[in-house]
Amino acid sequence: MPTNTTAPIRILVVDDHTLFRRGLTALLARDPLLSVIGDAADAGQAQRKAQELQPDLILLDNHLPGVNGVDALPALREAAPNARILMLTVSEDANDLAAALRGGADGYLLKTIEGDALTAAIQRAMQGDSVIAPEMMSKLVAAYRGAASTTTEPSAPAVSAVEAAIASLSPRERDILRGIARGASNKEIARENGIVETTVKIHVQHILRKLDVSSRVHAAVIATEHGLA
Repeated sequence: MPTNTTAPIRILVVDDHTLFRRGLTALLARDPLLSVIGDAADAGQAQRKAQELQPDLILLDNHLPGVNGVDALPALREAAPNARILMLTVSEDANDLAAALRGGADGYLLKTIEGDALTAAIQRAMQGDSVIAPEMMSKLVAAYRGAASTTTEPSAPAVSAVEAAIASLSPRERDILRGIARGASNKEIARENGIVETTVKIHVQHILRKLDVSSRVHAAVIATEHGLA
């Protein structure tokens, strides 16, 4: 009988509420590709556990006693340099989102997320994607715009270069870029467009290259600013 030889993703859960940690652990345990190897109730304990266990991924709440999750990011990065870190919080504050991304978080999710969506987000994070809750995408775009307004206005050639890059996108790539701007996963985009997920991944690579950006988040900002969202 064939067995799944893929090693499960090793996860450290950091949250100050015991019942939430237990519930989240039980939820993730339903997926054989996920394994919660430890949990922590505060930033100090999280740092010690991260250094000891070297998890593949850390689910980190922001509102922790003593040191907030966002402020704990540098220490966790040092303790487990190879771990992906996803914020999992109730905060929909744009400042918390911006601080988390500046601090090196690989994603920002809300605790209202469904179980299947959380599992998918973890998988995407492990593949190198930056995962942002769809509800936070508009706030992320606003934060980018706010930052841009405090810097020198882009020159006409720079704007033309972006417009030319967008014009170079095929109709299919534009559809996929719209999905990225909504915060949709590759699987969701594939289903919406009637294509396979591997084809979406190839299109995403082409889109990032044409737009000369390195992340889906930046591509989403460009799409929103140019009316493609």
